[in-house]
Amino acid sequence: MKVSVLMITYNHEKFIGEALDSVLMQCMDFDYEIVVGEDCSTDRTREIIAEYEKKHPQKIRLLPSSQNLGMLRNYVRTFKACKGEYIAVLDGDDYWNSPYKLKKQVDFLDAHLECSVCFHKVKILYDESGKTFDMGPPYEKIKYSLEDLVASNFIANCSVMYRAGLITSFPDWWYSVEMTDWTTHILHAECGDVGYINEVMSVYRVHPRGVWSMRSGMNNLQEDIKAYELINTHLNYMFDKKLKILISNCYYKLALLFHENNNINQARNFATKSFFICPFNRKISRSIQIKTLLKFNMLWLCEYLRSNFAAPVRSKKS
Repeated sequence: MKVSVLMITYNHEKFIGEALDSVLMQCMDFDYEIVVGEDCSTDRTREIIAEYEKKHPQKIRLLPSSQNLGMLRNYVRTFKACKGEYIAVLDGDDYWNSPYKLKKQVDFLDAHLECSVCFHKVKILYDESGKTFDMGPPYEKIKYSLEDLVASNFIANCSVMYRAGLITSFPDWWYSVEMTDWTTHILHAECGDVGYINEVMSVYRVHPRGVWSMRSGMNNLQEDIKAYELINTHLNYMFDKKLKILISNCYYKLALLFHENNNINQARNFATKSFFICPFNRKISRSIQIKTLLKFNMLWLCEYLRSNFAAPVRSKKS
């Protein structure tokens, strides 16, 4: 088996058919399979996949779940069930828009044995508005390193193909984060270079039911910080400066969000963390960082003084 297409899905009734069709339309001269981890959906997702499996029994393998496992454990069991030399990832709410996607990535990895990962440019689609834009890495080259990927997660999950067999088990810390795409890319990038094809061959769909879309901005930033800290420890602080810049940025954004929500104490707390984790963060103007820190500390001090030292109101004598 040359390629396994790893697909995890939950309540993707509206999208799963398009995802499966985009794999079945692939033009190639090698064997492939579609391994679908269906996580006990409450809509017709499983029924739709079963219908596709019945029509394409040699291509589609449904892995049903008797109870909801959650995204992480569903991903791992589906990953371990893949039999291919390469593993291409496609979530049930995304799809591929090039019939030559798999062949081009297989050809690339066959020709570049030093690469453990191959990815390509994607189209971001906002499902409700229909707006789109193309997304690729911040700067283009044929191959990227682990250091590049640590500095920025520029690989969309629906574009990635891994060389199989490099990861036999996921570390314990991996199960505690929700940035499974980036952390899985990192684990594979430890084993080789990351190859890039400068062509849009898949569509990443943003919709209200998406895992990341359903979370608040504050929760997303706190999840990012957690993932950065765990990756930093996992990599033995090899890229400590780069990761501290990312952590500092997250704390700075949290400070602004809490200020918008009139929580001066937390705004001051996160602004302080942002500054002392990375005092000279090149992604934030030094003067702006210091001004924000001073502003939030002054606001906090004024609030503290007003709450604790305000003159008591005297009642009038009758």
